[in-house]
Amino acid sequence: MFKRLMLAAAAIALSAGTALAVKDTITIGMQLEPPILDPTAGAAAAIKEVTYANVFEGLTRVVEDGSIKPGLAKSWDVTDGGKVWTFHLQTGVTFQDGTPFSASDVKFSFDRARGPNSPNAQKPKYAEIESVDVIDPATVRFTLKHPDGNFIFVTALGDSVIVSPKTVDQDKTHPVGTGPFEFVDWVKGDHIDLKRYAGYWGKKPALAKATFKFVADPNAAFAAVMSGAIDAYPAFPAPETLAQFKSNPQFKVIVGTTQGETIMAINNRNKPLSDVRVREAIAHAINRKDIIDGAMFGYGTPIGTHFPPTDPNYVDLTGLSNYDPALSKKLLAEAGVTTPLKLRLALPPPSYARRSGEIIQNELKAVGIDATITNMEWAQWLSQVFKQHDFDLTIVSHTEANDIDIYARPDYYFGYNNPKFQHLIQTLQATSDPAERAKMLKEAQTMIAKDYVNAYLFQYPKLGVANAHIQGLWANAPNQSNDLTGVSWDQ
Repeated sequence: MFKRLMLAAAAIALSAGTALAVKDTITIGMQLEPPILDPTAGAAAAIKEVTYANVFEGLTRVVEDGSIKPGLAKSWDVTDGGKVWTFHLQTGVTFQDGTPFSASDVKFSFDRARGPNSPNAQKPKYAEIESVDVIDPATVRFTLKHPDGNFIFVTALGDSVIVSPKTVDQDKTHPVGTGPFEFVDWVKGDHIDLKRYAGYWGKKPALAKATFKFVADPNAAFAAVMSGAIDAYPAFPAPETLAQFKSNPQFKVIVGTTQGETIMAINNRNKPLSDVRVREAIAHAINRKDIIDGAMFGYGTPIGTHFPPTDPNYVDLTGLSNYDPALSKKLLAEAGVTTPLKLRLALPPPSYARRSGEIIQNELKAVGIDATITNMEWAQWLSQVFKQHDFDLTIVSHTEANDIDIYARPDYYFGYNNPKFQHLIQTLQATSDPAERAKMLKEAQTMIAKDYVNAYLFQYPKLGVANAHIQGLWANAPNQSNDLTGVSWDQ
């Protein structure tokens, strides 16, 4: 009798312990697989979606509300009117291979990012750095060529994370950073595994293991989340199925916004696209409501320039490119274009691009533009469109924050070359007064809208689906990341 009671008590205790155990692993769904895992050597957003704040850290970091918080730098001083920035670093930090972190690693990382052989996709953002000097192991000083009140945002970019000179050559396939999660393995075409780094200098994450699972097809993504094979899909690619998750108490639907200006980029170098009247004709041929309803199932905010509507300095310029196919035909005739005008429309893999492309193809055809669609994988798109500029039209969401300065780069993929705009951005970067900056940002938005550099479609929404017991996933996406540092399961 006594033995049976003891066994029963043990069973109850085991059951209670099991019930109290909190899950500490998670599987995150992603539509796109990163081509490499070094965020300082590639432009693909998927790289940072895996590594930012998880594997790699910068001097500062972006948090969910878009503000900048300390990272590997615990504080900083700004002197000489914004020309000199001195960062005071955290101590006791190690890379995930055990190598101590110090100011020399910061200098190495930024000198590499701005160097002549820099692999960094955001290299122009570091051109204003005149020197990076190690004051002592815990202090590093940046001297800029001109005052820049916005430099703190540069230090928070995913492209600005700190890498180790010891391991940088392997970071593309086996990343080593200072973050709370260390790389475990990468099964190409399937998943990437991370685990909690025992030697992390800061607050330990609740999760012991995280798997990033690549499920590109929207139908497969729906099935994987519904079955529990994926615990959370922060950028869910099948908005048409969200209603089914909303009605199921096992799941939560998380709707927010992103920094992603979704545009149909136009190659301004190519004739007749070099004629502003042709670009304007293209813009007026597109019905944004059709795109948002047809490709995004009603999710998304119309935009008329390359700036997020959530920013206090946003100017609503959608009226400059309102849907007006009759005006499109008139502009094409004024430009001397013989219709049908044949153009190439390159579409990368995301469903928003493919779906939008089909709608836009039909709308362009209605005004005399015959756009031939070529569906591309990311590697081909990055090579042919982004690097070689071999395209006429393409659809992509630009997810970097504060990136209107890309229009000041004449060698950028859409080839906008306006010295007046370039001067405006140079002046903006050297200005720290908030009122003056706001004025110039509004002028910049208006200038590119009136030049019809690209066709501005919508601000990409943040549509996430997750198990109802997961806490801490970001609703908004102020940058390109799946920050797991504050994610946990409830009881």
